Amino acid sequence: MAGACCKCPVSLSVFKRSLSVAPRGCSVAPRSQLLGCWRRGERGLQEAARPSCALRPACSYRHTAVACLSCQESMSESLRTCYLYLNQTSRSFAAVIQALDGELRHAVCIFYLVLRALDTVEDDMSIPLDKKVPMLNDFHTFLYQDDWRFTESREKDRQVLEDFPTISLEFRNLAQEYRDVISDICHRMGVGMAEFLEKKVGSMKEWDLYCHYVAGLVGVGLSQLFSASRLEDPEVGQDTELANSMGLFLQKTNIIRDYLEDTQEGRAFWPQEAWSQFADRLEDLARPEKIEAALSCLNLLVTDALRHVPDVIAYLSRLRNQSVFNFCAIPQVMAIATLSSCYNNPMVFQGVVKIRKGQAVTLMMEATNMRAAQTIIAQYSQEILHKVSLTDPSQEKTLKILAVIREKTLLSQSSLPSRTHHLSPMYLSAAMLLAALSWQYLSTTVAQAQGAGEGQ
Repeated sequence: MAGACCKCPVSLSVFKRSLSVAPRGCSVAPRSQLLGCWRRGERGLQEAARPSCALRPACSYRHTAVACLSCQESMSESLRTCYLYLNQTSRSFAAVIQALDGELRHAVCIFYLVLRALDTVEDDMSIPLDKKVPMLNDFHTFLYQDDWRFTESREKDRQVLEDFPTISLEFRNLAQEYRDVISDICHRMGVGMAEFLEKKVGSMKEWDLYCHYVAGLVGVGLSQLFSASRLEDPEVGQDTELANSMGLFLQKTNIIRDYLEDTQEGRAFWPQEAWSQFADRLEDLARPEKIEAALSCLNLLVTDALRHVPDVIAYLSRLRNQSVFNFCAIPQVMAIATLSSCYNNPMVFQGVVKIRKGQAVTLMMEATNMRAAQTIIAQYSQEILHKVSLTDPSQEKTLKILAVIREKTLLSQSSLPSRTHHLSPMYLSAAMLLAALSWQYLSTTVAQAQGAGEGQ
């Protein structure tokens, strides 16, 4: 799951950062990571120059680029506007979502925009708490109010609030099963955001809960949409524990990697239960004389994130639709590659740690079937294993979870049936790149046409 992701191209990369825990201005600055799964993948796609991977079943791969254009011609004006907003707020996801099959494509587009609007409210520090909290709690009800809009936001994505009637109209045009999922997740996420506005992430359990609200729920919602579309079996949407783990793995990876950026901007996302074992203040971990303690804290959190990997493997193994598989798998393999780069790495406290552009491209080209995804997970788990220090306080737990991951990858690979409908990674990437270019061309054409119309 794209994103999330991205901090998510793909989704659960699948689907800017979300709840925050450090005071700033009139309230605690919530981290825009809602589209936790989503934004995580998005950053990865951008770093890889946007060649993507989520495509449709083998029989229709060759039609992907044509579909991007032809489906636009049959869309209502309001739905075309929604895709324009999607492209403006998340250029990478515009292409990835276009690659989903059938009516699922529209449902995920609207799901993304609804959560982007909710996230924009939560991120906007100009909205006082006494106004923001009720808005977050009641946001799901606005989906059924024809004329509700919010014109006081100062956020860069404020157009999704100013023209929310267009988004809510297309929401109401979706099938009932999709509306039920989107409304429910929007309600639960809004309540969770409101809860953490003035609450710090203290314990490891609270860290899990925080990540659930801002990313796990995205995973749950996407999984339910996959099943509602009948592209995936009902169990994919029913097993909320596995879906939640998909989101938590992406979100924790984002939080771990972005330690320096967040602390420099006055945001705190590492759980106090972890960092307080090694420093008096979270920001002290960046001091050169604290590097040993800082690495111990870092490795503790990486180990905690790795415990979600067995669930990731189980989740991916259930997927049967190619477009859904790519949508979900790519952010997950990019996340474990990122964790491998972060583990025991002093650069987390000194600069930016990210996977190389070429590495990201390779991952997106290769992670198009379960065997390949398992191999990638096993490879980066082995890299982490080679970095484990005998003196690290979390050594025993790290070795234990890595052994479990190794066992899961071996067992799953031995039981996998041949999936001949997966085309070559090079073909998939080329087709997706063509689809992305087609969508970008179409969006530019639409924007120019609208600008010309306004000029007249």
